[in-house]
Amino acid sequence: MQQNALVTVDHISNGRMECGLGAGWHEAEYRGYGIPFEAIGIREDQLDEGIQVIRLLFTQEVSDFKGKYFQLNAARCNPKPIQKSPRIWIGGVGEKRTLRTAAKYADGWNAPYISAEEFARKSRILDDWCLRERRDPARVLRTINVGFYMGATEPGAKRNAEQLRAEWGAALETRSGFFTGTPSQVTDQVAAYANAGAARLNVALRAPYDWEALHAYVEEVLPAFGVKVQA
Repeated sequence: MQQNALVTVDHISNGRMECGLGAGWHEAEYRGYGIPFEAIGIREDQLDEGIQVIRLLFTQEVSDFKGKYFQLNAARCNPKPIQKSPRIWIGGVGEKRTLRTAAKYADGWNAPYISAEEFARKSRILDDWCLRERRDPARVLRTINVGFYMGATEPGAKRNAEQLRAEWGAALETRSGFFTGTPSQVTDQVAAYANAGAARLNVALRAPYDWEALHAYVEEVLPAFGVKVQA
């Protein structure tokens, strides 16, 4: 079962496992595993119940839960994680359901491919949900997934910008969370996310990789934020 696999990861990583959950969006993945791709409302309901179930199994010796989609009857998950209560993340940007579930139950919220301005706006909505749920907003860590299309030089930046347009096409009308331009420009972009409240950036890469750009990111961008990477 999934929770047992996660516990195994926690043990072999000496207590560093973190669990990420979401309502799902990629219908082809559901078809690939023979799982029904339900309407978004049902998937949000399942997410709301699922995070509660996972938390119980991680932390309680014996767990009971009576939900519409998930039930536990004196269920046990042994051995327990090394961590007393592993961090559970909610991924997604839905303002009415996903952010509310994050506010109610999650330790962290991760947003995919949105601008720093939009990240800040969504984060404020998460704050509002936390207050409605009588939870301290500071208890929910906030992170962002950002696509990497930076170039080490101006020509490289132009080439990778063309790759971005080729790979994402019309989706760029609704997604804007991408590192583009030169190292100095990306340094400003990272700063904007930090100022918007992002505690961490998850940099997403797609092959073919621009190794020159990646080296420039490590050597020129990261040091601006006190990050030192050893070879």
